[in-house]
Amino acid sequence: MSTQIELIDQAEVTARPTDDDGLGCLRTKHGNLPLESIDVRTRITGLASHTELTQGFHNTHDEPLEATYVFPLPPRAAVTAMRMAADGRVVDGVLKERGEARATYDKAVQEGRRASIAEEERPGVFTMRVGNILPGERVTVHLTLAGALSYEDGEATYRFPLVVAPKYIPGRPVAGDQVGDGTALDTDEVPDASRISPPVLLPGFPNPVDLSVEVHVDAAGLPLAGVRSSLHATATEDAADGLRVRLNPGERADRDFLLRLRVGDEAAVSTALAVLPDEDEQGGTFALTVLPPTGEAPEHGRDVVLVLDRSGSMGGWKMVAARRAAARIVDTLGGDDRFAVLAFDYQVDTPPGLPDQLAEATDRNRFRAVEFLANLDARGGTEMLTPLRRAADLLHGTAARERVLVLVTDGQIGNEDQILYELAPKLSGVRVHTVGIDRAVNEGFLQRLAGTRGRCELVESEDRLDEAMHNIHRRIGNPLVTDLLVTQDGLAVDTATVAPTPIPDVFPGAPVVVMGRYSGPPHGAVTVAGQPNLRTTLTATRSDNPALAALWARANIRDLEDKYVTGQTALEGRIVETSLKFGVLSRFTAFVAVDQRVVNEGGATRRVTQPVDLPSGWEVPDPGNAPTMAARAAGMPTFGAAARFAAAESTGGAPAGGYGMQGGLDTSHSAPAGDVYAGPPPGVPMRGGLPAPAPGVPGRPPAASPRKRGRPAPAPDDGTSLAAFVREELTRLRGGDGQDVWLRAGLMTALSERIRVLLATWQQNNEPLEARTTLGTLSTELAAPTADPAEVDRRWQKALSTLESLAGDGNTRSRRTFWKR
Repeated sequence: MSTQIELIDQAEVTARPTDDDGLGCLRTKHGNLPLESIDVRTRITGLASHTELTQGFHNTHDEPLEATYVFPLPPRAAVTAMRMAADGRVVDGVLKERGEARATYDKAVQEGRRASIAEEERPGVFTMRVGNILPGERVTVHLTLAGALSYEDGEATYRFPLVVAPKYIPGRPVAGDQVGDGTALDTDEVPDASRISPPVLLPGFPNPVDLSVEVHVDAAGLPLAGVRSSLHATATEDAADGLRVRLNPGERADRDFLLRLRVGDEAAVSTALAVLPDEDEQGGTFALTVLPPTGEAPEHGRDVVLVLDRSGSMGGWKMVAARRAAARIVDTLGGDDRFAVLAFDYQVDTPPGLPDQLAEATDRNRFRAVEFLANLDARGGTEMLTPLRRAADLLHGTAARERVLVLVTDGQIGNEDQILYELAPKLSGVRVHTVGIDRAVNEGFLQRLAGTRGRCELVESEDRLDEAMHNIHRRIGNPLVTDLLVTQDGLAVDTATVAPTPIPDVFPGAPVVVMGRYSGPPHGAVTVAGQPNLRTTLTATRSDNPALAALWARANIRDLEDKYVTGQTALEGRIVETSLKFGVLSRFTAFVAVDQRVVNEGGATRRVTQPVDLPSGWEVPDPGNAPTMAARAAGMPTFGAAARFAAAESTGGAPAGGYGMQGGLDTSHSAPAGDVYAGPPPGVPMRGGLPAPAPGVPGRPPAASPRKRGRPAPAPDDGTSLAAFVREELTRLRGGDGQDVWLRAGLMTALSERIRVLLATWQQNNEPLEARTTLGTLSTELAAPTADPAEVDRRWQKALSTLESLAGDGNTRSRRTFWKR
């Protein structure tokens, strides 16, 4: 029997365009897009999941192709295998240290062999490169994942992300070659920005990828009371195979796929200890589940700082949901609590009438905060570090009270490691709760920031908000059990391997799962104790989940990676050792598959970076609308004009036009100083074949070694060359001397935006690095907000003098030398 599954949110599903003629219909003079299919096959048994992801690539060019695809995976899943298939040949991937894997891949591609490599850039963000795909050939790459469903409030959730959302990239561009093929420039704060910034398809383009998802659900004794999906799907009952859920044809890969399984009897999930012995039965892996005890947590005064993201990427339904969520959080505060509200984009705003310090949670103060929140709109860049620093300072020195930080955001930033590094010592002892609002949320970052003492709640639609806020209300209170401790009582537990660490506190409705390794025979028990009055002894039973060891390895590696970015760089060896021993991908290892047959003599390839959909619900603002024009007239940052995205596609060149993509990557806005197109083509200093740590971020995990790009013939002087651009902008600025000061400010803002967008296309021309560096610096200065007429005039004169300097001030020889004409 087949039944339609209830949608989590009917309004969030984008209809398939009527002009979609099917696979391969998106044709340009450069050919079709290389990625033609994504197939997800998952088997859920109880609360464990096994997923096979297949990515299909098709070369429609008349020359060999190297395709790069930046894609997401569940951040807590373990990638345990890879294989590549083409031309009737199947090659299994080998897990190697990341630098060694890259060298293996690059050498194979240069020698003309078919090869692929899978690398982890962030928790949940991965890069797949496939080299030497012959003309007309199809290559498939299969990844195997082991995961576990989250279980809270009687509902198990399977989440599979399908698109990497644009991320805000702070910092100043660094000199040198980019380390990846993305559209963002590497900066001193995000030295691998070009590896996490795939080009984005403009809205309205036909669906370029054939997406199929099929999930087999074996409840394994759990009584299912309902199934919900975030995408249109059909469920089929099969007595022999349980429940089968299939995604309906035509859906786009523009949001997370969620499957929520309501469990009819919450007692079906119980406190238990499961063990999976190694082959020799002399050691193995254990998983301990601790259910919340009955009763209520003791109430006492809290200090709560609410940090709300109002940046451009939060536009539309997300801003509405974020305002409602924040207001609900303020309403949960009691008379014994103190609080502060910080709303941020490129600056931090607070409710008028409230003190700069923590305020008493009186009715009057809470009303002022809610009134302030109700009037917030999305704008500007996601400068998240400053408000989080301020929140940590507000909570500093209040150790006698429960200290809570609540962050409401989509999490779409590129400098996650920098934030974790700087905030780790400041937030020691602070309970951090994160509320992620997006249909393609940055779950990995939000979970890492919440750590083990707080909770991460994800909201994928406005309809989901009320349900999520009920959970948040329970989580933001005091935990039921703290200071959990696991000790051996017959089972020889290795306490140094326990993950996550520290062990999470226990909140209402949210079981805690702890994994680790033990030595000796798989017999005995463990004792679990916690404050205020939890103590129980559990006897081990054999697990039927063969992926338990991989799941522990992934959790242990995640803990080690998070410690690594806070400065404990000596942990790199342990991360690599654990990754290779248990066959689980990490940020220091990579899967590489090489077909030893030479298929492309000479190894010359066309490089193409696969564009992705703009996430569902994201807005592309109209650069000509009134609010944007008013902001420009005031010299403020705006959510700027849409421009052409460039796919990194050439025989060794940088971004070239095509595919109707949008430029600047962070399509939600043109941010202030430090946005994605604020400087010259970048790269990072190298150390041992890998990028050196970013300033202020010691021990950052490796990004990628630079890939040298050749330069094609000079582009024609068609208005996008440096020479033509400087002449045009000089004419505009020289003609503006008599303009009102704010009209001049608006003209300078527009100039800044044009520079940011065009810097990417200039990488393919013979434009000198020095000139692009100068313009990048000018763009950053022009974009910085100011309300001082004298400062506007200073910047106006600076812009004129800079452009006149680039033009050689009329000297033909100087111009020719400078522009390499």
